[in-house]
Parts: sequence; structure tokens; C-alpha cells
Amino acid sequence: MSDSGRRKPPLVAERRYPSKTAKAKTRAKTKRKTQRRKTRRRNPVTALFAWLLRLVWRLVWGFGWRVAAVSTIIIAVAVGYVTLTLPPVDQLYDGRARGSVTLLDASGDVFAWRGDQFGGVITADTVSPHLKNAIVATEDRRFYRHFGLSPRGIASAVRINLSEGRGPLSGHGGSTITQQTAKLLCLGVPYDPERWTSEADYEADCRQGSIWRKAKEAIYAMALEAKFTKDDILTVYMNRAFLGGGARGFEAAAQRYFGKSAAQVTPPEAAMLAGLLVAPTRYAPTNNLERSQARALTVLKLMHDQGYLSDEEHAAAAANPAQLSEAAQKRAGGYFADWVMQTGPEVFTRGTTEDVIITTTLDQRIQTAAEEAMQEIFENKVREGSEAQAAIVVMSADGAVRAMVGGRKTRVSGEFNRATMAKRQTGSAFKPFVYAAALDLGRSPLDMIEDTEYCVTIPGSGEWCPQNFDRKFRGPVTLADALKNSLNIPAVKLAQASGLDIVRRVASEFGIESDLAQGPALALGASEASLLEMSGAYAGILNGGSSVTPYGMTGLRLLGESEPIFSATSGIGERVILEETARQLIWMMNKVVTEGSGRRAALPDREAAGKTGTSQSARDAWFMGFTADYVTGVWMGYDDNTPLTGVTGAGLPAEIWHETMVRVHEGLPARPLPMMAPVPSTQPQEQTPRTDGQGRTGGDINNVLRGLFGADNR
Repeated sequence: MSDSGRRKPPLVAERRYPSKTAKAKTRAKTKRKTQRRKTRRRNPVTALFAWLLRLVWRLVWGFGWRVAAVSTIIIAVAVGYVTLTLPPVDQLYDGRARGSVTLLDASGDVFAWRGDQFGGVITADTVSPHLKNAIVATEDRRFYRHFGLSPRGIASAVRINLSEGRGPLSGHGGSTITQQTAKLLCLGVPYDPERWTSEADYEADCRQGSIWRKAKEAIYAMALEAKFTKDDILTVYMNRAFLGGGARGFEAAAQRYFGKSAAQVTPPEAAMLAGLLVAPTRYAPTNNLERSQARALTVLKLMHDQGYLSDEEHAAAAANPAQLSEAAQKRAGGYFADWVMQTGPEVFTRGTTEDVIITTTLDQRIQTAAEEAMQEIFENKVREGSEAQAAIVVMSADGAVRAMVGGRKTRVSGEFNRATMAKRQTGSAFKPFVYAAALDLGRSPLDMIEDTEYCVTIPGSGEWCPQNFDRKFRGPVTLADALKNSLNIPAVKLAQASGLDIVRRVASEFGIESDLAQGPALALGASEASLLEMSGAYAGILNGGSSVTPYGMTGLRLLGESEPIFSATSGIGERVILEETARQLIWMMNKVVTEGSGRRAALPDREAAGKTGTSQSARDAWFMGFTADYVTGVWMGYDDNTPLTGVTGAGLPAEIWHETMVRVHEGLPARPLPMMAPVPSTQPQEQTPRTDGQGRTGGDINNVLRGLFGADNR
């Protein structure tokens, strides 16, 4: 058999010995190992240090991954447990412990809010996209990308806090919207009045920043992310956030500040609302609109930088900042709203857990008139820097309070209300009740009385001799002239003749609830009363002699209900003096305005009646009066009882009253006062009590008899 013809390679035995190159490489390698051994032998410290590092690394790695694994398992279990305990998302929207009170004026328009207002649920789907974008841009730009925590944000916050000299957890928190939502939910712990003394304490506890609290907050935030969608979490956040002015949630805030739904807000309005999140009270536009607008510019810039607003939209929004609604801008009736809340049933006002709607007697046009009148006088007639205060009450003859100004600062709430809380000496403004008692006992406005030197002995105090304001005596004067010129001596004589008990009873039945002086100084207004009490008493004179209880609430119902729980239509009570008496007294008080001490209060187009009042040492100055339509009372003085300088009731208070009433009656037809001029009589003056045909004099003939004879004929 022959081969293929190809030449086979020669058979060569394998090389048994390495080549010279391989030998060289081996020798070099051996030499390096020997050198390393020599080096190690030469550096034992280095060798020991290296060995220790390797040992520590093995221990740390071996321990660390086990701890990390165990921690991961614990966190996963904790997150899973919290996830299982979370309620359905729609149960997390409204977590208020208190309810809200919305106050409506006499026309049904909202003018004030109290408590925590919740305007209704707004969702991430129904809210204005501008507001949604503003919240995300301001609070958490990576909201839709993280798992509830933002390590980058936390690290940045810690760095900033340390650089500003604070603790790592003090100041900037680096919290995501999810973490803020967890905090708003108080990590699922409900409010317990037995554990916390107030809701403020509860919220402060929820906001504490300890490391343990932060750890629990992180777990709760991850549980929220595990159970709910991002939009669900954002919805809870938007409905829970406190945004100043008593508004809980963005729907309530939008209604509170702009009079519209959160679904309708514009970019500048959205920016203003989102800007409140950093400091709701500080940036509330009702507290400082300019500061709130400046904060909104920062939010608009963030929205623009993150692509939510185009260049044109950003420029337009920045050039047209958000403005408050008319109701929010006026903050009308702050003192009035406080008074209604204080006098209403506590379970539905100060302590309500429900959302309540209260309709009131407030007339915002009249409220504005009173505020502008006070401002006009203080700006033009009072020296700059004066700390004198004033108060105004306007009411109808049935006691319905139409306006209330409790001090020079008008756009306030929770302030000291000088119209209702201050008890001050009434001075001569009390005298109409002295004359009411005398007229009801049969005296006539045309009866004569001596204005001559007069002294009376007061048991335990000695002799007291009243003086007229000008220290002059006028001799015989009519009762009408005595009241018109506010003479003191005739008033004291008349009170003594009628009986001080009768005068006190007339005043108290007209609504002066304060303790009335026992001595003859009662006739000169030595007793104290509030402006509201005095206004109600004068309303009793205007309505024909019936007592009046001033009221501001006409109806109260729960939100969503149509039937009221409470309603009122009048504050008129029992008769105090005869109608004829009241009409003659109004005639006398009209003389005060047209001819006497109250001429500065005279109105150009309608009849008015009233009385000036200045207390001892001019610490208080009053003007009380009315037209056929409204009763208005004005008080002026210092909170610390410092005497007024050059001010009496016939001066600035009368001018404030005039300015108020001119504005109040603008556009109203003039109506005559219900007054009756006395008819001169040729018969001897009637000295016995008159009756109204039903055995009554004023409120009760027995009251008269008790005053005259000290007998109890009840």
C-alpha cells in the first residue's frame, strides 16, 4: 500500500528542558518573591499593620452584610406591617380634631371663618394642574421618582444644617412629600384628648424631630408608597396640609383666600398657595399680602426652571401677582365674628367638632362705613402718635347688631374687643334713663326744675355737691333744656325725686347688666357699662320702650344640612316704659342734637336723637344716638384709663358718630323719628304714676311702688 504522496513531517521529541527565555522568566519571578520575603522580614511593623487591616476587613464584611441583611428583613417586616394597618385612602383626607365655623352676613355672603376649615376633598386628578405642579416643584421635585425617601435630599439638608451651625436634623429636613404626608397623618396615631391637652400639643408631638421619630417616619413613608399610588399620596397631602387662616387643605385655602375652588386657581394663585407650605402663618396673604406675593415669585421661578411654565407663562404670572378675594381682603367683621363665637352655644362654636354654618345680622356695607368713619377721624382730627382707642356699635331697633368695631385696628381677630369687653363709666350718656324714669312717673319734658346749688348728704361719705360741667347755674329750666344742655344738678335732683331704685330698675331692664351705683352719682353715669349694653339700651328707647337683647346670630346649621338647629329673628323683650314716654324722651334727645351739646352729630338730611357723655376726669367720652333706622354708639378713651386731652363726648365721639351715620344712611330715604312733642298743660303737673291701661307703669306698676315706698307688692 503506497502513501498519499505527501511528505510527512519529521518526528521530533518534545523539549525536555525549557528554553533560555523561559529560564530567564522563572529566575526573575523567583528573585521577586525572594525580595518580597526579604522586605517583609525587613518591615515587620508594616507587615503587622497590613495583616490587621485584612483581619478588620474580614470582620467588618462578615458582620456588616449580616447586619444589613437582618436590618433589611426587619425594615421589610415593619413596612409590611404598617402597610397592612393603613386604612383606605379616602379615610385619610380629613383628619381634623375640630370642626370649622363659617359665618355668613345678613345677605348670605361669607365674611369670616373660625376653627379649622375643610373646604372639601380635592384630588390630584381634579386639582388645577398649576397647583399640582407648584407643590411638586416647591416641596419635592423628585416625588414621582423616589420610593418615599430621598437620600440625596437628606444628605443635602444635613450638609446645609451643619454649614449653618445647627444640628444635622435641625432646620432643613430634606423630607419628601411622602414623609411630610406621614407627619401630617401623625404616623397613624389619632388625636386623643385624654393624652394631649390640646390639638396644638398633639400636632407639636407629631412634628418632633428625634432620630427615633425620623426612623419611624421613614418606615411609615415607605409603607405609604407600598400601598398607595403617588397621586393618592399627593391627594392626602393636599387635603391635610395646614395653610394658614384656619384653612386645612388646598381646597379650603383656595376658597379662603381667592373665593374659588382649588381646581380653578391660576399659576400666580397656585404659586401663592404652594408658598404657604414653608410657613403658613408667616406667609398667609391675609397677614401680609406683599410678603406672600414675594414668596410666590420664588415658587414661580422654581416652576419655570423645572419646565412647568414656559417663558411667556412665567413672565405673565410674575407680572400679575395673585390678589385676595373681596371677602378675604376686607377681613370684615373680625370683632363681630369673635363676639358671635363667644356668645353662641359652645358645642357649635368654640368647641365644635362639626362643620357649622352660622348666619348673622352683620351688614358688610355698614361695617365698612363704621371702619372708614373711625379711620377718617383718627387720621385728620387726632394727633399723630396718640394711643387713644375707640369703638363703634351699629344696630337696628330690635337689637340686631349690624356692625361692630372694637378698636382702631379693624382687620383683626382674637383681639381685645372694646365694644363688648371694656366696662367704662358712662358719664352723661346715662342721663336718658333718669329722664325715662321721671317721664314714666308722670313728669313732662316741659316741667320746670331748679338748676341751683344743691348738696346731698351721703351716709358714710358726708356731703356731696354736684356741679355742672361749666360750673354755672341757670335757675329754673325745663326738663327738656336740662337734658339738652346736659346739666348735672337737675339730673341728680330728678333721680332723687323719682327714686334711685326706679332709675336703676329702668336702666337694668333696658339692658345695663353691670352693677349700678347706689348713691346719687348714679344719675351722672358713675356706673360702668359696655358699649354694646349702652347701644342695646338706646335701641329700647327707639323701639318704643321695650327691652332689647343685642344679638348677632340668626341661624345655625351643620354643613350639608338645610334645617337650622337654631334661629332668631328679634331681640325685643318686655316693655320697660310706656310708648308715650319713649316718644317724648326721643323728642328731648332730638333737641340735644339740634340745639344742645350734641350739635356736631347732627345729620344734614334726616332727624337724629342722642346724648353726649363724658366720665370723671375725661377718661371716657361717649356719643350715643339713633335715627329712625339705626342706633349707633361710640366710645373713645385710653385702655389704661389715662384722661383724654381736650376731648368730651360732644367732640370727637360725636364727629365719629356723624361720619358713621352719614355713610350708613347713604342712599336710604329719610324717615322721621318716632317722637312726640309735649303739649303745654294748664293743669297742675301730674305727680302720680300713669298707667298704660293695663295697670302697668313702664315695665310694672309694682316696681314703681317698691321704689317709692320700699314695699314689695309683687
